Amino acid sequence: MPLTTKQLNTTRPTTTHESRLANLPVPIFAIVMGMAGTAIVYLKAGQTLWNSLAPGIFLTAVTTGLFAVLAVAYALKVIRYRDKVREEFDSPIKLHFFPTMSISLILLSVAYMHLQSTVSFWLWAIGSAAQLYFMFKTLSIWIIKEHFVIDHIEPSWFIPVVGNLLVPIAGVAHAHADISWFFFSIGLLFWIMLFTIFLYRIIFHHPLPTKRLPTFFILIAPPAVAFISYTRMIGGIDSFARIMYFFGLFLFLLLVSQWRMFRNMQFFISWWAYSFPIAALTVATIAMSAYTDAAWMPVLSWSFLGLLTIVVSILLALTIRAALRHDICKPEG
Repeated sequence: MPLTTKQLNTTRPTTTHESRLANLPVPIFAIVMGMAGTAIVYLKAGQTLWNSLAPGIFLTAVTTGLFAVLAVAYALKVIRYRDKVREEFDSPIKLHFFPTMSISLILLSVAYMHLQSTVSFWLWAIGSAAQLYFMFKTLSIWIIKEHFVIDHIEPSWFIPVVGNLLVPIAGVAHAHADISWFFFSIGLLFWIMLFTIFLYRIIFHHPLPTKRLPTFFILIAPPAVAFISYTRMIGGIDSFARIMYFFGLFLFLLLVSQWRMFRNMQFFISWWAYSFPIAALTVATIAMSAYTDAAWMPVLSWSFLGLLTIVVSILLALTIRAALRHDICKPEG
């Protein structure tokens, strides 16, 4: 018997809800990375640039809630739409966004480090274990799969690497120093290798698709995060630390000089690739300012803080608008 208009109206929302859950993309956790990085920046700035942790605490609480909601939603997707999750694992692009889940936990552990040490420890322990799993899983797929070609590599391939470099930031406070050096060594060496491969790809092969151009900013994250972790592990700054910081700063200036490449683009979730790398470089700059007496470092710290605040505010507004228009969590065309 045909459905009445009333019946159609009652069944449509459920169908839409189920469809959106099935199409919940794993890269959406990049939003948590950006928000967590911003929270850490404000906590760090609250300790060094002004005397208040309130903004950082607020952002930490918001990010924790956001991660919880997305984690529950994606867990439901795993339960109900395992085939969709498998499709993401088989994708040469989306595969590398799975560690955004473990990285989100590690970043939250850094945010909670000076707020609640027990919470920070468990977030760090779970996040580090998950990060190691995703790293092994990713490497296994790289080794076994035969469908990868050079055009598949893009900055998102650095995400599993960045996760390893993040572990020591809270790890030095929660575990033996060798654990931090273990993760740092993996992240540093794989970053150098992947950067070389990506540079070859971008020079001699096809350019990145327009949709994924914002992921270029991911290139800034490894040297910036490596600087933060390294200085935490050695308790100061040396020549190698300076090399990592200034290389990250150079990459930022290089990408800013290519601003024409990033204009007039349609909004995608990939735009959140702007946020965490800028946040990482901001934290690195604030730390660098504390280690050196260069008069321009505090100015640069405030400049990056202002830039990050503007970028994240714009991304939040565009994301909320896209969500209200149902432009997120829909089948890719």
